[in-house]
Amino acid sequence: MKSLRLRLFATLLAATGIVWLAAVIWIYVGSRAEVEQVLDTRLQEAARMVASLASSFESLPGKAAPAAIAQLGSYERQLSCQIWSLDGRMVAKSSGAPDKQLSSASSGFSSRTIDGETWRVYSVEDADHNLRVMVGDRLSLRERLVTDLIKGLMLPALLIAPLLGAAIWASVGQGLRPLRRMAQDLAARSPEDMRPVEADRTPIEVRPLAVALNGLLGRVEAARRHEREVTAFAAHELRTPLAGLKTQAQVALAAEDPKVVRRALGQMVAAVDRSARLVGQLLTIARLDADAAEASRSPIKVGPVLAEIVAETPKDEETAVTIDASARDMVLNTNVDCLRLALRNLHENAVQYTRGGRIIWTAQGRSLSVEDEGPGIPPEELEKLGSRFFRGKLRSPIGSGLGLAIVKLALSKIGGELAISNRTDTSGTRSELVFRD
Repeated sequence: MKSLRLRLFATLLAATGIVWLAAVIWIYVGSRAEVEQVLDTRLQEAARMVASLASSFESLPGKAAPAAIAQLGSYERQLSCQIWSLDGRMVAKSSGAPDKQLSSASSGFSSRTIDGETWRVYSVEDADHNLRVMVGDRLSLRERLVTDLIKGLMLPALLIAPLLGAAIWASVGQGLRPLRRMAQDLAARSPEDMRPVEADRTPIEVRPLAVALNGLLGRVEAARRHEREVTAFAAHELRTPLAGLKTQAQVALAAEDPKVVRRALGQMVAAVDRSARLVGQLLTIARLDADAAEASRSPIKVGPVLAEIVAETPKDEETAVTIDASARDMVLNTNVDCLRLALRNLHENAVQYTRGGRIIWTAQGRSLSVEDEGPGIPPEELEKLGSRFFRGKLRSPIGSGLGLAIVKLALSKIGGELAISNRTDTSGTRSELVFRD
């Protein structure tokens, strides 16, 4: 059932039906017990009354007692009365009473089936007057009485059922009106309208949906804003190398000196490298942003990964790279792709800013550090490091301001953090990767 209104209507109608059925069963059982008690009391009263009258007739002269007792015995149409002598002779009976003895019990309540009909009988014995009075009624009459009572109760309920169903249907529709209002509001919005829906004025049951929807709208707006920023920044960053590339191409075409042409071609290669690096970093950022879940992990030895990165990264001959034994032997339970991405960008940054110095990779506990001998970072720029497209005062000519942003994003996928500080023993920076278990 796809309709929420129909589902709620069916659920409420079924629940109401179950409650009604339980009420009918309860009323039936309770009414039957009450009717049994009332009718048994009536049998007792009728039997004692007939026994009292029979005793008084016995004390009168003449033979009118049996006929009079028979007439008095017809207490009601539902009751049948018999008067028997204690020696087993029928003295009198009411009209409609069977010829067979109603009960074999001397006194009290009993039940007996006569000619397929079950009787409920109360007997009173009067030994002084040699009489036994039996008053009984058919159990079928009792059942009919209870059935008529239930029918009398059910008939108004059945007549009210359609009205109740209509009331439930209208009530469910009224209860779902806030959802329809919210849907109409969202349907009427333009694609650019990311305003939150009104959650405070919605019912308590609908409020979690409104809050979750507002959260989703906020995340979508943030993603769209981030996408616009990345596009604008990328366009701006690509404009510079492309413009330089065009300028150097024009210089090469116009120059006749082979040295000038060669230098222009070298600048063109540098501009192409910078553009390729920027495009690669943008693709990496987009891939990491698209993958919201944490990356899968497995035990990884850091040494081989670092050695591969160092071998692949071009550097000056004067720049020395050292991987300490602590870093070579370090084992992390992490994702190798994210780890390689973070380490490569950190190492490339260190190589770009270190000219003729040393780069040292060390490890201690759950942290991995790289120290360079570059110019360092101005203290006021330390907090801005890792922001996308942020390039400080001492920026590299081929940088784009995305390297540290990629490091932070990759570390977030594997539960790591990045801390960068200036060295105190010499010039340069110290970048520390801390991995949580």
